[in-house]
Amino acid sequence: MDSFTQIVLGIATAEIVAGKKLQNKTFWYGAILGTIPDLDIVVGKFMSNVDGVAIHRGISHSLLFFLFLTPLLGRLIVKIERGKIDFKSASWMVFWCLTTHVFLDLFTSWGTQILWPLHYRFALKTVFVIDPLYTIPLFISLIYVWKNKEHFIRKKYVYKGLLISSGYLLLTCIVKLVAVHQFEKELKQQNIVYQELIVKPTAFNTILWNANIATTEGYFLADYSFFDTQPISFTYYAKNNVLEEKVKPIEDFQKLKQISEGWYLITESNHNLYFNDLRFGLLNNNPEHPQFAFSYLFVSDNNGQFIAKEVPKEKRDGKALLKKIFTRLKGN
Repeated sequence: MDSFTQIVLGIATAEIVAGKKLQNKTFWYGAILGTIPDLDIVVGKFMSNVDGVAIHRGISHSLLFFLFLTPLLGRLIVKIERGKIDFKSASWMVFWCLTTHVFLDLFTSWGTQILWPLHYRFALKTVFVIDPLYTIPLFISLIYVWKNKEHFIRKKYVYKGLLISSGYLLLTCIVKLVAVHQFEKELKQQNIVYQELIVKPTAFNTILWNANIATTEGYFLADYSFFDTQPISFTYYAKNNVLEEKVKPIEDFQKLKQISEGWYLITESNHNLYFNDLRFGLLNNNPEHPQFAFSYLFVSDNNGQFIAKEVPKEKRDGKALLKKIFTRLKGN
């Protein structure tokens, strides 16, 4: 999830574990601890485009890393607070602030290596990385927590915020199951034989859902709104094995292939080869000249070796995408 949401959740978690002992200092500790796992983004800035993406939500989001970090930060907090909190309480605060960060990330589409060093990334794909319907109730509850000094009242408000936000997460799981059923039903009616189906929400809502459907020869992409009145339309993109043979020797291609979990297309434009990650959809839906949200251009470096550079996205791309989503979610 976005940094602000993780800060809010970190504060709420710190308040539950240590609010009685630390009072409003939980806002500082919760904000810092709730941000720590995402510092891998900062580390990634000093790496190549591909390696920076590869480490995101890897070791920094793993339970093994948290078990290592918890006693170190717990002892540091005890020294800072000088008798206000014991080692056990400080360590529990650290552990749960870090762990709830990862649990929330599991609901998004990117995938999280919570069991690192295992390579598998867990992703429920029920919420977009920014979802105000989750964040706002929790944020409002923390405003009341900040204004009150009575521990019982503070705890009551933070529990209310967490109950509403967590209830919303549960609701998104149910809504996704309905969306998956609609895609499966339509695929059957249109006699489309497929190997794998993934369904995920579009930006800032849980009304319009995207689907990626893998077949032996290519992929179908589609979307479904709960306001739709017409059958789902599936757009087909064929795999290009000839182009893929050209990029197979490139090390960055092999890394991107693993990162994308096999959901990718190799395309060519103006004699340039591109790696397109299918998991995060399209900026436009022109099947002849598709523009994917995450694309990488293969270029030659100073040593004559081919590397992958992420294609930058412009502000107008984002505005056009949001406009398209808003129009589409109203129904077909």
